[in-house]
Amino acid sequence: MNRIILGRTGLTVSVLGLGAGGDSRLGSGRIAETESLRLVRAAIEGGVNFFDTAEAYGTEGLLGKALREVPRDSVVLSTKKTTRLEAPLRAEDVVTSLHASLERLGTDHVDVYHLHGVLPDHYADLRERIVPVLLRLREQGKIRFLGITEAFAADPTHAMLERALRDDLWDVVMVGFNLLNQSARARVFPLTQAKNIGTLIMFAVRRALSRPDRLRELLGDLAARGKVSRELAEGGLDALLEGEEVASLPDAAYRFCRDEPGAHVILSGTSSVAHLLENVRSIEAPPLSPGARERLIEAFAQVDDVSGH
Repeated sequence: MNRIILGRTGLTVSVLGLGAGGDSRLGSGRIAETESLRLVRAAIEGGVNFFDTAEAYGTEGLLGKALREVPRDSVVLSTKKTTRLEAPLRAEDVVTSLHASLERLGTDHVDVYHLHGVLPDHYADLRERIVPVLLRLREQGKIRFLGITEAFAADPTHAMLERALRDDLWDVVMVGFNLLNQSARARVFPLTQAKNIGTLIMFAVRRALSRPDRLRELLGDLAARGKVSRELAEGGLDALLEGEEVASLPDAAYRFCRDEPGAHVILSGTSSVAHLLENVRSIEAPPLSPGARERLIEAFAQVDDVSGH
């Protein structure tokens, strides 16, 4: 498995990270717990050492159980505190939630602790009231690095991260980036690269890149709004990938994200060992040709308002 340094954290991490969220996440209820535990073991055997979860996913306990016999310093753990609540997040709730996350994960610290799914209008309040709490928890050794994740489906233009990255608070950010919406290239990555901030890429592959019917529907809508060409909407992405040795569109999508300057960890959420191993192969595969990459960039240059969900 390819490894990379996660920005200014200095952590050496696998380029593919196992995400424990999403519709097909481990422990989603559709598979037995034993299969989820086997999935985590397969990830480790495949060279994955970065694991991302959140209190909202309900998978911290399962991940902690799967990693119980694994040396703590051999893995990098990332988890998150939900911010999109009916009432404003209270400082004491963050402390309580972190301690509960640590207990479920079976550890005395997390490597990266994020404010989760922060909306643009909520950022300033969270920065003023909650970040001081995170800094105290970091001083206590319960958090190593501070992270923040955007709500990409609701904020596909990265308005929150553009604000957050003006502050020198965040060591890691989670950002939506994929073939269909590449706007982070101009709006996020120059800022993270300037401050050497680690990036976790989510939404590299979602419904529109894994379900042909959803992709046709989305391309049709984008063409109707003048965001992509009518030819692309009618012919799909095959012409853009002509001559490339790709196993599938998701394979091309993972490789596209992997080679984006400024991208560090590409997250993959799955409950299937076979699917996980396919994604490992994609991350280890050769780059797309410069010509194919340029065609993909040009084709979606006007798109910044979809997530690919």
